[in-house]
Amino acid sequence: MKFTNYNIIFYEKLGCAGNKKQKEILSLNGLAFHTKNILDTPWTKETLVLFFDGLDKSEIINQFSPQIKNKEIDISSYSKDELIGMMCSNPILIKRPLLQIGKHYICGFDIPKINALLDIEICEHISLATCQKSDKCTV
Repeated sequence: MKFTNYNIIFYEKLGCAGNKKQKEILSLNGLAFHTKNILDTPWTKETLVLFFDGLDKSEIINQFSPQIKNKEIDISSYSKDELIGMMCSNPILIKRPLLQIGKHYICGFDIPKINALLDIEICEHISLATCQKSDKCTV
């Protein structure tokens, strides 16, 4: 693999199709990484906050989690700190993937941040919600 000097940890939800496609994109770009189950990781506010630096509460929450989709949780009713506390006990609320690249932390599959950190060129037009055949560029 091209980037053996980086310790990359990919926190995923097992069985998530989006995470599967994201891992394929990383592999196709020569990146080796370790995977961890985001739901089985013992999260604390201190460990999660590293991934959320500079992000708004709407950018850290999994909009597709059952509690959000069913409107059981209204994120506007909670502070970012309160939401992070909720994520510690209910990690399905965490927007995924979480990526740890050396001492850098990323919430979500933020292609520009990944490209900048690793000095690579993953196409930013890749749709992670659709088949790659409809993407504007290839991996």
